[in-house]
Amino acid sequence: MKKIAILLALSAALSAPAWAATETVTLSIPGMTCGACPITVRTALKRVPGVEKVGIDEAQKLVTVTYNDSKTNVQALTRATKDAGYPSSIKQRERDHG
Repeated sequence: MKKIAILLALSAALSAPAWAATETVTLSIPGMTCGACPITVRTALKRVPGVEKVGIDEAQKLVTVTYNDSKTNVQALTRATKDAGYPSSIKQRERDHG
C-alpha cells in the first residue's frame, strides 16, 4: 500500500511542469475612468485561468496581476481587458524565482 502512495505522489510531482513559475505584470489601463471600471477589469482578469491575484491602483490607472505562467500569459491578460472594453499595455513585468 505504501508503494502505491509513493508512486501516486511521484506521478503527481512529475506531471506538474518544472518550469512553472508565478509571474507578476503591471498593466496600464488608461480607459479606467469611472468607479465601475476597476470592478469590470478585475472580474475579467479573475476569469482567466491561472490568475492568482489582481491589484488595482485606480489613481494611476494601473492593474497588477499575479499569475501562474504555466496556465496563462500576458497576451491572455491583455486580451481579457480588451475584450472587457479596457485595452491595456504592459508597464512592468517580473518573475518570482522563489
